[in-house]
Amino acid sequence: MIRTFCAAVLVTACAMSASAPTSQPVSTPGGAGCAPATAPPPQSPPPTSVNTLRQAYFCVLDNYYSGPAMDSRALLKSAMAAYTQDLIRRGADRPGLRMPALTGNRDTDWAAFAEALGDGDPAALRAAITGMVAGLQDNHARSIRPTPPPEGGPVGIGIVGVSAEQGPRFDPAARPPLFITRVLPGSPAAKADVRPGDIMVKVNGVPTVIGDTVNQGIVDLFASDDPVRLTLKRPTTGRTRTVEIKQGPITRQPPAVTSKTLPGGALYVRLPGFYEGAADQVIAKLQGKPEAVVLDLRGNGGGSPREVTRLLGAFAHGKVTSYFCPLKGDCVPNRTDDSVPLLGSRLIVLTDRACASACDDFSAAVKGNGLGTLVGTRTAGAVSGPGKGYLLDDGSVLILPGVRHLGPSREIIDTIGVPVDHYAPMTALDLATGRDPGVAKALTLL
Repeated sequence: MIRTFCAAVLVTACAMSASAPTSQPVSTPGGAGCAPATAPPPQSPPPTSVNTLRQAYFCVLDNYYSGPAMDSRALLKSAMAAYTQDLIRRGADRPGLRMPALTGNRDTDWAAFAEALGDGDPAALRAAITGMVAGLQDNHARSIRPTPPPEGGPVGIGIVGVSAEQGPRFDPAARPPLFITRVLPGSPAAKADVRPGDIMVKVNGVPTVIGDTVNQGIVDLFASDDPVRLTLKRPTTGRTRTVEIKQGPITRQPPAVTSKTLPGGALYVRLPGFYEGAADQVIAKLQGKPEAVVLDLRGNGGGSPREVTRLLGAFAHGKVTSYFCPLKGDCVPNRTDDSVPLLGSRLIVLTDRACASACDDFSAAVKGNGLGTLVGTRTAGAVSGPGKGYLLDDGSVLILPGVRHLGPSREIIDTIGVPVDHYAPMTALDLATGRDPGVAKALTLL
Protein backbone atom coordinates (compact mmCIF):
# COMPACT_ATOMS: atom_id res chain seq x y z
CA MET A 1 0.00 0.00 0.00
CA ILE A 2 1.21 3.50 -0.70
CA ARG A 3 2.61 5.00 2.49
CA THR A 4 0.66 8.25 2.31
CA PHE A 5 -2.52 6.22 1.92
CA CYS A 6 -1.67 3.87 4.80
CA ALA A 7 -1.09 6.77 7.16
CA ALA A 8 -4.49 8.25 6.40
CA VAL A 9 -6.25 4.95 6.85
CA LEU A 10 -4.46 4.22 10.11
CA VAL A 11 -5.72 7.45 11.64
CA THR A 12 -9.34 6.89 10.64
CA ALA A 13 -9.59 3.16 11.19
CA CYS A 14 -8.25 3.45 14.73
CA ALA A 15 -10.40 6.42 15.61
CA MET A 16 -13.63 4.53 16.27
CA SER A 17 -13.31 5.13 19.97
CA ALA A 18 -15.51 7.97 21.07
CA SER A 19 -18.28 6.23 22.97
CA ALA A 20 -16.82 2.84 23.76
CA PRO A 21 -16.92 1.53 27.30
CA THR A 22 -13.40 0.52 28.30
CA SER A 23 -11.79 -0.90 31.36
CA GLN A 24 -9.45 1.23 33.42
CA PRO A 25 -5.75 0.33 33.36
CA VAL A 26 -4.48 -1.29 36.51
CA SER A 27 -1.08 -0.92 38.08
CA THR A 28 1.42 -3.61 37.19
CA PRO A 29 4.35 -5.16 39.04
CA GLY A 30 7.55 -3.14 39.03
CA GLY A 31 6.03 0.31 38.55
CA ALA A 32 3.20 2.17 36.88
CA GLY A 33 1.49 0.58 33.93
CA CYS A 34 0.39 2.31 30.73
CA ALA A 35 -1.83 5.35 31.05
CA PRO A 36 -4.71 6.50 28.83
CA ALA A 37 -3.34 8.76 26.11
CA THR A 38 -5.21 11.95 26.95
CA ALA A 39 -2.51 14.36 25.79
CA PRO A 40 0.20 14.45 23.11
CA PRO A 41 3.33 12.38 23.90
CA PRO A 42 6.38 14.21 25.29
CA GLN A 43 8.57 16.11 22.85
CA SER A 44 11.77 14.20 23.71
CA PRO A 45 10.85 10.81 25.18
CA PRO A 46 13.56 8.35 26.23
CA PRO A 47 14.46 5.46 23.90
CA THR A 48 12.48 2.24 23.98
CA SER A 49 13.63 0.08 26.88
CA VAL A 50 12.83 -3.25 28.47
CA ASN A 51 10.56 -1.30 30.81
CA THR A 52 8.64 0.01 27.77
CA LEU A 53 8.09 -3.55 26.61
CA ARG A 54 6.97 -4.47 30.12
CA GLN A 55 4.45 -1.63 30.04
CA ALA A 56 3.11 -2.82 26.68
CA TYR A 57 2.86 -6.43 27.87
CA PHE A 58 0.83 -5.63 30.97
CA CYS A 59 -1.14 -2.96 29.10
CA VAL A 60 -2.45 -5.59 26.69
CA LEU A 61 -3.25 -8.03 29.48
CA ASP A 62 -5.09 -5.37 31.49
CA ASN A 63 -6.86 -3.37 28.80
CA TYR A 64 -7.31 -5.42 25.61
CA TYR A 65 -10.73 -6.95 25.05
CA SER A 66 -9.64 -10.52 25.81
CA GLY A 67 -6.51 -9.60 27.79
CA PRO A 68 -7.70 -10.88 31.18
CA ALA A 69 -8.41 -14.29 29.64
CA MET A 70 -5.30 -14.47 27.44
CA ASP A 71 -2.44 -16.90 27.77
CA SER A 72 0.37 -14.45 28.48
CA ARG A 73 2.86 -16.87 26.92
CA ALA A 74 1.42 -16.13 23.49
CA LEU A 75 2.20 -12.42 23.91
CA LEU A 76 5.78 -13.10 24.93
CA LYS A 77 6.24 -15.54 22.07
CA SER A 78 5.15 -12.89 19.54
CA ALA A 79 7.43 -10.34 21.23
CA MET A 80 10.50 -12.62 21.19
CA ALA A 81 9.90 -13.66 17.58
CA ALA A 82 9.80 -10.03 16.44
CA TYR A 83 12.76 -9.11 18.66
CA THR A 84 15.04 -11.82 17.26
CA GLN A 85 13.93 -11.22 13.68
CA ASP A 86 14.88 -7.57 13.97
CA LEU A 87 18.31 -8.49 15.32
CA ILE A 88 18.84 -10.97 12.48
CA ARG A 89 17.86 -8.41 9.82
CA ARG A 90 20.50 -6.03 11.18
CA GLY A 91 23.18 -8.69 11.60
CA ALA A 92 23.09 -8.22 15.37
CA ASP A 93 21.79 -11.57 16.62
CA ARG A 94 23.03 -12.44 20.11
CA PRO A 95 24.55 -15.81 20.94
CA GLY A 96 22.65 -17.46 23.76
CA LEU A 97 19.51 -15.38 23.37
CA ARG A 98 16.61 -17.78 23.69
CA MET A 99 13.11 -17.97 25.01
CA PRO A 100 13.00 -18.95 28.69
CA ALA A 101 10.67 -21.64 29.98
CA LEU A 102 7.28 -20.11 30.69
CA THR A 103 4.59 -21.25 33.11
CA GLY A 104 1.52 -19.19 32.18
CA ASN A 105 1.84 -16.96 35.24
CA ARG A 106 2.06 -13.49 33.76
CA ASP A 107 4.28 -12.02 36.50
CA THR A 108 6.85 -14.79 36.82
CA ASP A 109 6.94 -15.25 33.04
CA TRP A 110 7.69 -11.56 32.56
CA ALA A 111 10.53 -11.73 35.10
CA ALA A 112 12.09 -14.68 33.24
CA PHE A 113 11.59 -12.97 29.88
CA ALA A 114 13.16 -9.71 31.05
CA GLU A 115 16.15 -11.58 32.45
CA ALA A 116 16.68 -13.26 29.07
CA LEU A 117 16.63 -9.90 27.29
CA GLY A 118 19.11 -8.23 29.62
CA ASP A 119 19.55 -4.55 28.78
CA GLY A 120 17.82 -5.04 25.46
CA ASP A 121 18.35 -3.45 22.06
CA PRO A 122 16.13 -0.33 21.61
CA ALA A 123 15.35 -0.98 17.95
CA ALA A 124 14.60 -4.65 18.54
CA LEU A 125 12.48 -3.76 21.57
CA ARG A 126 10.45 -1.41 19.40
CA ALA A 127 9.98 -4.27 16.93
CA ALA A 128 8.99 -6.57 19.81
CA ILE A 129 6.18 -4.22 20.88
CA THR A 130 4.94 -3.95 17.30
CA GLY A 131 5.12 -7.72 16.86
CA MET A 132 3.37 -8.41 20.14
CA VAL A 133 0.42 -6.20 19.19
CA ALA A 134 0.36 -7.60 15.65
CA GLY A 135 0.14 -11.06 17.20
CA LEU A 136 -3.31 -10.17 18.49
CA GLN A 137 -4.49 -10.27 14.85
CA ASP A 138 -6.91 -7.45 15.55
CA ASN A 139 -7.52 -4.79 12.89
CA HIS A 140 -8.09 -2.10 15.52
CA ALA A 141 -5.04 -2.92 17.67
CA ARG A 142 -1.99 -0.82 16.78
CA SER A 143 1.37 0.26 18.08
CA ILE A 144 2.05 3.82 16.91
CA ARG A 145 5.17 5.89 17.34
CA PRO A 146 4.17 9.49 16.68
CA THR A 147 6.65 11.49 14.65
CA PRO A 148 6.72 15.27 14.28
CA PRO A 149 5.57 16.60 10.91
CA PRO A 150 8.45 17.24 8.53
CA GLU A 151 9.71 20.77 8.16
CA GLY A 152 8.09 22.42 5.20
CA GLY A 153 5.00 20.21 5.34
CA PRO A 154 4.15 16.62 4.41
CA VAL A 155 5.95 14.79 1.64
CA GLY A 156 5.11 11.72 -0.42
CA ILE A 157 4.51 10.62 -3.99
CA GLY A 158 0.80 11.47 -3.89
CA ILE A 159 -0.85 8.13 -4.71
CA VAL A 160 -3.41 7.83 -1.92
CA GLY A 161 -5.75 5.10 -3.14
CA VAL A 162 -5.45 1.73 -4.86
CA SER A 163 -8.06 -0.83 -5.84
CA ALA A 164 -6.99 -3.59 -3.43
CA GLU A 165 -7.74 -1.59 -0.28
CA GLN A 166 -9.47 -3.44 2.52
CA GLY A 167 -9.54 -0.97 5.35
CA PRO A 168 -5.93 -0.46 6.49
CA ARG A 169 -4.39 -3.30 4.44
CA PHE A 170 -4.48 -5.11 1.11
CA ASP A 171 -7.49 -7.33 0.50
CA PRO A 172 -6.24 -10.93 0.19
CA ALA A 173 -9.27 -11.65 -2.01
CA ALA A 174 -8.70 -8.66 -4.30
CA ARG A 175 -9.07 -9.45 -7.97
CA PRO A 176 -6.46 -8.21 -10.43
CA PRO A 177 -5.61 -5.87 -11.94
CA LEU A 178 -4.29 -3.55 -9.26
CA PHE A 179 -5.06 0.03 -10.26
CA ILE A 180 -4.77 3.51 -8.83
CA THR A 181 -7.97 5.08 -7.53
CA ARG A 182 -6.85 8.46 -6.23
CA VAL A 183 -3.95 10.85 -6.87
CA LEU A 184 -3.44 14.10 -4.97
CA PRO A 185 -3.53 17.16 -7.24
CA GLY A 186 -0.15 18.84 -7.66
CA SER A 187 1.73 15.86 -6.16
CA PRO A 188 4.81 14.25 -7.74
CA ALA A 189 2.58 11.46 -9.09
CA ALA A 190 0.17 13.94 -10.66
CA LYS A 191 3.07 15.83 -12.24
CA ALA A 192 4.25 12.52 -13.72
CA ASP A 193 0.80 12.17 -15.36
CA VAL A 194 -0.27 9.31 -13.11
CA ARG A 195 -4.07 9.16 -13.14
CA PRO A 196 -6.89 7.26 -11.44
CA GLY A 197 -7.50 4.09 -13.43
CA ASP A 198 -3.85 3.55 -14.32
CA ILE A 199 -3.06 -0.14 -13.84
CA MET A 200 0.05 -0.85 -11.75
CA VAL A 201 1.85 -3.62 -13.63
CA LYS A 202 5.10 -3.52 -11.63
CA VAL A 203 6.54 -1.68 -8.63
CA ASN A 204 10.34 -1.37 -8.70
CA GLY A 205 10.35 -4.19 -11.23
CA VAL A 206 8.27 -6.53 -9.05
CA PRO A 207 4.95 -7.72 -10.58
CA THR A 208 1.88 -6.49 -8.72
CA VAL A 209 -0.05 -9.65 -9.61
CA ILE A 210 1.07 -13.27 -9.29
CA GLY A 211 -1.27 -15.55 -11.18
CA ASP A 212 -4.71 -14.27 -10.27
CA THR A 213 -3.66 -12.86 -6.88
CA VAL A 214 -2.51 -9.36 -5.96
CA ASN A 215 1.09 -9.55 -4.69
CA GLN A 216 0.98 -8.65 -1.00
CA GLY A 217 4.78 -8.22 -0.99
CA ILE A 218 4.70 -4.95 -2.91
CA VAL A 219 3.55 -3.17 0.26
CA ASP A 220 7.14 -3.21 1.55
CA LEU A 221 8.42 -1.62 -1.64
CA PHE A 222 6.86 1.68 -0.61
CA ALA A 223 8.37 1.63 2.88
CA SER A 224 11.54 3.60 2.13
CA ASP A 225 12.18 7.20 1.13
CA ASP A 226 13.76 6.08 -2.15
CA PRO A 227 12.15 6.91 -5.49
CA VAL A 228 9.46 4.48 -6.64
CA ARG A 229 9.58 3.06 -10.16
CA LEU A 230 6.12 2.22 -11.48
CA THR A 231 5.25 0.36 -14.66
CA LEU A 232 1.75 1.58 -15.54
CA LYS A 233 -0.79 0.62 -18.18
CA ARG A 234 -3.43 3.12 -19.22
CA PRO A 235 -6.69 1.26 -19.84
CA THR A 236 -8.05 3.77 -22.37
CA THR A 237 -5.10 3.37 -24.75
CA GLY A 238 -3.39 0.13 -23.72
CA ARG A 239 -0.11 2.04 -23.55
CA THR A 240 2.45 0.82 -20.98
CA ARG A 241 5.15 3.09 -19.60
CA THR A 242 7.58 3.19 -16.68
CA VAL A 243 7.94 6.28 -14.52
CA GLU A 244 10.19 6.99 -11.55
CA ILE A 245 8.56 9.16 -8.91
CA LYS A 246 10.51 10.89 -6.17
CA GLN A 247 8.95 12.08 -2.97
CA GLY A 248 8.00 15.71 -2.84
CA PRO A 249 5.63 18.14 -1.16
CA ILE A 250 2.00 17.05 -1.06
CA THR A 251 -1.08 18.97 0.01
CA ARG A 252 -3.91 17.22 1.83
CA GLN A 253 -7.17 19.09 2.05
CA PRO A 254 -9.24 18.59 5.21
CA PRO A 255 -12.00 16.01 4.66
CA ALA A 256 -15.24 17.57 3.54
CA VAL A 257 -18.72 16.48 2.52
CA THR A 258 -19.58 17.19 -1.11
CA SER A 259 -22.89 16.91 -2.93
CA LYS A 260 -24.58 17.27 -6.30
CA THR A 261 -28.02 16.72 -7.79
CA LEU A 262 -28.34 13.62 -9.97
CA PRO A 263 -30.60 13.24 -13.02
CA GLY A 264 -34.13 12.74 -11.74
CA GLY A 265 -33.60 14.93 -8.68
CA ALA A 266 -31.90 12.56 -6.23
CA LEU A 267 -29.16 14.14 -4.12
CA TYR A 268 -25.71 12.54 -4.27
CA VAL A 269 -23.61 13.09 -1.13
CA ARG A 270 -20.05 11.88 -0.67
CA LEU A 271 -18.87 11.32 2.91
CA PRO A 272 -15.10 10.57 3.05
CA GLY A 273 -15.01 9.73 6.79
CA PHE A 274 -16.99 9.78 10.01
CA TYR A 275 -14.82 12.55 11.44
CA GLU A 276 -16.09 14.94 14.10
CA GLY A 277 -18.95 16.99 12.73
CA ALA A 278 -19.36 14.84 9.60
CA ALA A 279 -22.95 13.83 10.36
CA ASP A 280 -24.09 17.43 10.74
CA GLN A 281 -22.34 18.34 7.48
CA VAL A 282 -24.33 15.65 5.67
CA ILE A 283 -27.56 16.62 7.42
CA ALA A 284 -27.01 20.24 6.36
CA LYS A 285 -26.80 19.11 2.74
CA LEU A 286 -30.14 17.33 3.16
CA GLN A 287 -32.15 20.23 4.58
CA GLY A 288 -34.26 20.40 1.45
CA LYS A 289 -35.49 16.88 2.30
CA PRO A 290 -34.83 15.32 -1.10
CA GLU A 291 -37.00 12.39 -2.10
CA ALA A 292 -33.91 10.17 -2.49
CA VAL A 293 -30.33 10.30 -1.21
CA VAL A 294 -27.37 8.45 -2.73
CA LEU A 295 -24.78 8.41 0.08
CA ASP A 296 -21.32 7.53 -1.23
CA LEU A 297 -19.20 5.84 1.48
CA ARG A 298 -16.63 4.29 -0.87
CA GLY A 299 -13.14 4.83 0.52
CA ASN A 300 -14.56 5.90 3.91
CA GLY A 301 -12.03 4.66 6.46
CA GLY A 302 -14.25 5.14 9.51
CA GLY A 303 -14.18 7.47 12.49
CA SER A 304 -16.44 8.12 15.46
CA PRO A 305 -19.42 5.90 16.37
CA ARG A 306 -21.20 9.03 17.60
CA GLU A 307 -21.23 10.35 14.04
CA VAL A 308 -22.69 7.03 12.85
CA THR A 309 -25.64 7.07 15.25
CA ARG A 310 -26.28 10.76 14.62
CA LEU A 311 -26.42 10.38 10.85
CA LEU A 312 -28.61 7.27 11.11
CA GLY A 313 -31.00 9.37 13.20
CA ALA A 314 -31.86 11.32 10.05
CA PHE A 315 -33.28 8.16 8.49
CA ALA A 316 -34.82 6.26 11.42
CA HIS A 317 -35.65 6.61 15.11
CA GLY A 318 -35.77 4.04 17.87
CA LYS A 319 -33.42 1.59 16.17
CA VAL A 320 -30.47 -0.35 17.61
CA THR A 321 -27.54 0.28 15.29
CA SER A 322 -24.92 -2.04 16.85
CA TYR A 323 -23.68 -3.53 20.11
CA PHE A 324 -20.42 -3.08 22.04
CA CYS A 325 -19.73 -6.24 24.00
CA PRO A 326 -17.24 -6.69 26.84
CA LEU A 327 -15.48 -9.99 27.46
CA LYS A 328 -17.87 -10.67 30.33
CA GLY A 329 -21.23 -9.10 31.03
CA ASP A 330 -24.02 -7.67 28.91
CA CYS A 331 -23.56 -6.04 25.52
CA VAL A 332 -24.33 -2.31 25.36
CA PRO A 333 -26.66 -1.32 22.51
CA ASN A 334 -25.97 1.76 20.40
CA ARG A 335 -29.08 3.52 19.14
CA THR A 336 -30.07 6.08 16.54
CA ASP A 337 -29.82 9.70 17.67
CA ASP A 338 -33.51 10.51 17.85
CA SER A 339 -32.83 14.20 18.43
CA VAL A 340 -32.16 14.50 14.69
CA PRO A 341 -35.30 15.31 12.66
CA LEU A 342 -36.35 12.55 10.29
CA LEU A 343 -35.87 13.32 6.60
CA GLY A 344 -38.23 10.77 5.11
CA SER A 345 -35.85 10.33 2.17
CA ARG A 346 -35.20 7.07 0.39
CA LEU A 347 -31.58 5.99 1.03
CA ILE A 348 -29.10 4.23 -1.26
CA VAL A 349 -25.59 3.69 0.13
CA LEU A 350 -22.54 3.10 -2.08
CA THR A 351 -19.88 0.89 -0.43
CA ASP A 352 -16.63 -0.83 -1.31
CA ARG A 353 -13.83 -2.81 0.34
CA ALA A 354 -12.27 0.40 1.63
CA CYS A 355 -15.42 1.19 3.64
CA ALA A 356 -14.05 0.23 7.06
CA SER A 357 -14.61 0.51 10.80
CA ALA A 358 -17.36 3.08 11.46
CA CYS A 359 -18.27 2.75 7.78
CA ASP A 360 -18.79 -0.99 8.31
CA ASP A 361 -20.88 -0.05 11.34
CA PHE A 362 -23.09 2.40 9.40
CA SER A 363 -23.58 -0.01 6.50
CA ALA A 364 -24.53 -2.88 8.82
CA ALA A 365 -27.08 -0.67 10.57
CA VAL A 366 -28.64 0.38 7.25
CA LYS A 367 -28.90 -3.20 6.00
CA GLY A 368 -29.87 -4.78 9.32
CA ASN A 369 -32.66 -2.28 9.99
CA GLY A 370 -33.92 -2.08 6.42
CA LEU A 371 -33.15 1.63 6.19
CA GLY A 372 -31.92 1.59 2.61
CA THR A 373 -30.24 -0.28 -0.24
CA LEU A 374 -26.51 -1.06 -0.46
CA VAL A 375 -24.83 -0.84 -3.86
CA GLY A 376 -21.21 -1.52 -4.83
CA THR A 377 -19.12 -4.22 -3.17
CA ARG A 378 -18.93 -5.81 0.28
CA THR A 379 -17.46 -3.57 2.99
CA ALA A 380 -14.02 -4.15 4.53
CA GLY A 381 -15.06 -6.03 7.66
CA ALA A 382 -12.43 -4.12 9.66
CA VAL A 383 -14.55 -3.39 12.73
CA SER A 384 -13.27 -5.55 15.59
CA GLY A 385 -14.14 -2.94 18.17
CA PRO A 386 -13.51 0.71 19.06
CA GLY A 387 -9.98 1.36 20.27
CA LYS A 388 -8.57 3.45 23.08
CA GLY A 389 -5.04 4.90 23.19
CA TYR A 390 -2.51 4.07 25.94
CA LEU A 391 0.76 5.97 26.32
CA LEU A 392 4.07 4.17 26.93
CA ASP A 393 7.19 5.76 28.43
CA ASP A 394 8.99 6.06 25.06
CA GLY A 395 6.21 8.28 23.70
CA SER A 396 4.61 5.52 21.64
CA VAL A 397 0.92 4.73 21.87
CA LEU A 398 -0.93 1.42 21.93
CA ILE A 399 -4.42 1.41 20.42
CA LEU A 400 -6.38 -1.41 22.06
CA PRO A 401 -10.07 -2.28 21.69
CA GLY A 402 -11.73 -2.91 25.03
CA VAL A 403 -14.99 -4.28 23.60
CA ARG A 404 -16.18 -6.21 20.55
CA HIS A 405 -18.48 -4.80 17.88
CA LEU A 406 -21.58 -6.70 16.78
CA GLY A 407 -24.17 -5.65 14.22
CA PRO A 408 -27.77 -4.68 14.99
CA SER A 409 -28.84 -8.34 15.12
CA ARG A 410 -25.78 -9.22 17.20
CA GLU A 411 -24.10 -10.61 14.09
CA ILE A 412 -20.33 -10.49 13.57
CA ILE A 413 -19.30 -7.95 10.92
CA ASP A 414 -15.55 -8.02 11.66
CA THR A 415 -13.47 -9.92 9.05
CA ILE A 416 -16.67 -10.59 7.06
CA GLY A 417 -18.02 -7.19 6.05
CA VAL A 418 -21.51 -6.19 5.00
CA PRO A 419 -22.78 -7.65 1.69
CA VAL A 420 -24.41 -5.34 -0.82
CA ASP A 421 -27.87 -5.71 -2.32
CA HIS A 422 -26.60 -4.88 -5.81
CA TYR A 423 -23.05 -5.66 -6.98
CA ALA A 424 -21.49 -2.75 -8.90
CA PRO A 425 -17.67 -2.71 -8.68
CA MET A 426 -15.54 0.11 -10.01
CA THR A 427 -13.08 -0.93 -12.73
CA ALA A 428 -9.90 0.68 -13.98
CA LEU A 429 -11.60 1.60 -17.25
CA ASP A 430 -14.52 3.14 -15.34
CA LEU A 431 -12.14 5.42 -13.44
CA ALA A 432 -10.15 6.30 -16.53
CA THR A 433 -13.25 7.28 -18.49
CA GLY A 434 -15.19 8.93 -15.67
CA ARG A 435 -17.95 6.31 -15.49
CA ASP A 436 -19.44 5.37 -12.13
CA PRO A 437 -21.23 1.99 -12.08
CA GLY A 438 -22.42 2.53 -8.50
CA VAL A 439 -24.21 5.76 -9.30
CA ALA A 440 -25.53 4.29 -12.54
CA LYS A 441 -27.03 1.35 -10.64
CA ALA A 442 -28.50 3.69 -8.03
CA LEU A 443 -30.24 5.68 -10.78
CA THR A 444 -31.83 2.52 -12.17
CA LEU A 445 -33.13 1.67 -8.70
CA LEU A 446 -34.66 5.14 -8.36
